[in-house]
Amino acid sequence: MGLRATFSYAGRVASPIAQPLPTRTGGFGGATGLTAYLQDHSVTHLVDATNPFATQISRNAVAACAAADVPLIALARPPWTPRAGDRWTRVSGVAGAARSLGRTPRRIFLAIGRKEVSAFEVAPQHHFLLRFVDAPKEPPALPHHDIIIDRGPFAEASERNLLETHGIDLLVSRNAGGEGARAKIDAARALGLPILMIDRPDPPQRHEVGTVEEVLDWIAHSVTDRGV
Repeated sequence: MGLRATFSYAGRVASPIAQPLPTRTGGFGGATGLTAYLQDHSVTHLVDATNPFATQISRNAVAACAAADVPLIALARPPWTPRAGDRWTRVSGVAGAARSLGRTPRRIFLAIGRKEVSAFEVAPQHHFLLRFVDAPKEPPALPHHDIIIDRGPFAEASERNLLETHGIDLLVSRNAGGEGARAKIDAARALGLPILMIDRPDPPQRHEVGTVEEVLDWIAHSVTDRGV
């Protein structure tokens, strides 16, 4: 199709996974900066494939595409859903999860990402297992915690071993959905562990599809020789 494309990272990971496309890293300067980027680089189509919890980025993309008259499609991973026998408690937001932990000390795998760990400082009685892609510059202000530096995707067997080795009795996870991060959910299910599942925030109004194939089909039917 003669496409030219650029892969954009938010810049939250020091060494992102290499991609077979030209890559840029960092913010754009809000919706206004993204609008300017789309216009300056003659971008004709934008694919929003961000994490479903990156709502500000998605809102900026919608606003910028409207301002620059650039069509947008969002690749929205299907959310995880509980199965018969699962022990899920659904909560709204990270703060809601922190308030739901209870007073009795527990050993918790906090699988939410580095930026939101501070919300759990309100529950210092618990022991937290944290897993980051990059080592934090400052240790979390949690009295009881262990940190693992590792990068997925992970297999269910290794996740199950992790939960058992650290004596985890509760998993806290955002409902990121998709296949790449599901192993911890499957491992908790296999061990009969409860999961405190943080619901996704509502996305901005936009055109969404659930698979890469649908994105490519959308591009193929609307592009002849343009940049994406």
